[in-house]
This record gives sequence, C-alpha cells and structure tokens, in this order.
Amino acid sequence: MHNKVIQKLHARLERYFPERRLFLKSDADTRFIRLKPETQFIAVAGAGVVVTWSIIATAILLMDSIGAGNFRDQARRDQQVYQARLNALAAERDTRADEALAAQQRFNTALARISEMQSELLATQTRGRELETGIGVIQATLRQTMKARDAARDQLAELKLAMAASGDTPGVTDGKIGERTLEFLSAALSDTADERDKISSDAQDALLHADEMTTELALLHDRNDAIFRQLEEAMTVSVAPLDKMFRAAGMNTDSLISQVRRGYSGQGGPLTPISLSTMGEAPSPDASRANQILDQMDRLNLYRIAAEKAPFALPVKKAYRFTSGFGYRRDPKTGGRRMHAGVDFAGPVGTPLYSTGDGVVVHAGWLSGYGRLVKIKHEFGIETRYAHMSRIAVKVGQRVSRGDRIGDMGASGRVTGPHVHYEVRVGGQAVNPMIYIKAAKDVF
Repeated sequence: MHNKVIQKLHARLERYFPERRLFLKSDADTRFIRLKPETQFIAVAGAGVVVTWSIIATAILLMDSIGAGNFRDQARRDQQVYQARLNALAAERDTRADEALAAQQRFNTALARISEMQSELLATQTRGRELETGIGVIQATLRQTMKARDAARDQLAELKLAMAASGDTPGVTDGKIGERTLEFLSAALSDTADERDKISSDAQDALLHADEMTTELALLHDRNDAIFRQLEEAMTVSVAPLDKMFRAAGMNTDSLISQVRRGYSGQGGPLTPISLSTMGEAPSPDASRANQILDQMDRLNLYRIAAEKAPFALPVKKAYRFTSGFGYRRDPKTGGRRMHAGVDFAGPVGTPLYSTGDGVVVHAGWLSGYGRLVKIKHEFGIETRYAHMSRIAVKVGQRVSRGDRIGDMGASGRVTGPHVHYEVRVGGQAVNPMIYIKAAKDVF
C-alpha cells in the first residue's frame, strides 16, 4: 500500500518534473548528475519558499518604513500645530499684559486726577460756605442799616413837626440848633445811603460770584462723572475675566476673596474708603462711586494674589501629546472600566516637569501605581500630583513657586509608556485639571 502511494506520487511528479540529467564535461571524461522528480520538486519548493519569504520580509519592512514615516510626519505636524498654538497663546498673553499695564497706567492717572479734583472740590465747598456766611452777614448788616435809616427818617419828621408847632419865628438859638440837627441828620442819611448802596453792590457781586461757582461746580461734576465712568468700565473689564476664571474652576469667589483677605500680607492692606466729611454725614454720590471703585481695585488685587497661588498652569512646557482625559476609561491591562483621576501628557523620557502653582511639597517618592510621585499642597485646599516621573528634583517640605522644575517625565509605576499623570484635588476630591488649564487660557 505504501509502495503504491509512492509510485502514484512519483508518477504525478514525473508529469511536471521529468527526470533530467546534468552533464559535466572535462578534458578527460564526461560525467552527469541525475535529477530525479523528487529532487527537482524539493529544489523548486525551496526556491519558492525563499522567494516568498523574501517578498513577505520586504513588504513588512516597506510597511514599517511607511508607517514610521507617517508617524513622524504626524508627530511633526502635531508639533507644528502645538507650537503655533503656543505662539498664539503667548502673543495673546502679551497683548493682555500690555492691556492690563495700560489700564493700570490709565487708572493711576485717573486716580491722581480724582485726588486733584477732590482737593479742588473741597476748596470750592469751603469757598462756597465762606461766601454764604459773607452774604448772610451782608444781608443782616443791610437790614440793620435800613432799619436805622427808617428810624432816622421818623426822627426827622417828628423834629420838623415840633419846629412847626413852636412858631413861625423861632428864636435865633433854636434856629441854629435846628439847622445843626438837620445838617447832622442829612449827613447821617447820606452816609447811610452810601453804605446801603455799597452793601447792595457787594451783595450783587456775591450773587454773581455764587452763580459762577455753581456753573464751575456743575462742570466739575460732569468731569468727575466722565472719569468715574471710565474707571468703572476699566474695573469691569479687569475684574470680570478673573471672576469668570475662578468660577469656571469651580471655586466660590466670595469665600476665596475672604480667605485671601484674611491672609493678606501686602503693604498697606485693603484700600481705605474715601470720606469727604468729618461730621459723620452720609457720603456724597461721588464719594460712594469712588468707594465702589476702590472696592473693585481691592477685589482685583486679591484676585491677582489668588491667581498667583492657585495652580493655573501646564506641568509641561515642551512639546507633548494629550493621551488621556479625566473620567472613566478602559483599563489597557485588565480591560475593565476605572476612574482616571487626572490627565496624561505624553513625551520623551526626561522631559522637564514644572510646578503649576506656588505651594509646599508634601510627598516626593515612590507610591504604588503612581511610581515616582510628587505631591504639592497649594492654598485654598488645592493639591496637585505629578506621577510616573523618572527623576524627582524636590524634597518634602520644600516650598516651590509656579514654574519651578520639580523633576522629569518617565515611565515608572503602572504605565504603558512614558508620560506624566497630572492630578488636581480640592478638599481631597479629584477634579478635572483641564478646568483650571482652560480657565487660565482665557486670562493669562
């Protein structure tokens, strides 16, 4: 049975590969090599295997080369896009900084002008009160003078009646006394009339000067109103983006301001309200508006302090790939779903990592799953974590500022490749770090 199978196989191979002889001729003799069908089949099959393997290997190498080229091109394009975005953000940040500086300069100029106008207003009010007092004195004097004039007229009339009743030919002595009395009364009446005219003229001048001062006060009020409007608009433009940034980060702005104010250690402390009265009276509308602007300035200053202390920055400054976001995701090792409490930025091993805000290092070492881990405690109950590092450059208890280098990116711990796992925790609860990063992009 076995022989029959071999014979059939030999016959079938002989149809495609007939027996051949390979002659080898030399000077002395001639020899040949007999090539059986089986030998020819084995040789052809071996050659086919070699050719097939060569084709497959070449295709694999070609595909790898094409894939690597595409990956490099994609990485290069991503890097160009990211660099362009960084340049745009830097330009926008510079623009915002210039606008803030210009607004601050305008505010300082306006504040100096307000101080000058307040001084002028106080001086004007003092002059007005003095004029009012002077007008009252003049009016009182005028009334007394008019009463004296009327009394003198009554006495003159009585004297004339008495002289008429004494007879048509009074004595010489009585005539001289009457003439002297009439001369005295005439001089007194003349002086009284001159004094009355002078007082009336002074009163008229005072009224004209009061009208001029009223017009000047109205113009000064209009200028103050225009300056106040500009300052209010500048404060709104400056404070609103910061307020929006903190609210977008999920922070209560009122409690934030209170906490910063309690720990405020800058020179001068909170701005002092303006008061133009020392009599305990209610502030004027201008003083109320000025105090509201000062409140906004105080809030802006406290927001600036809070923004410097909160982690509003990226932990990576060089080119990176955003590989994983915050939330539930599929575990690449177990296949199940688990909570990813941060965001991942991938890059080469050794990429510098930086603190995203001012704080104190509370952990710097190995932690299961996280690998080499750095924890930084910030103000307002915020903590940031930087995991899977290849090198740690800080130690526990060290105080760091935003932008300080804390180590290098790596692949320590439970990872599938080199990256940094960045977390933000508020009150011990993990929150999405992109809220802080995106909120800061709208302002810085």
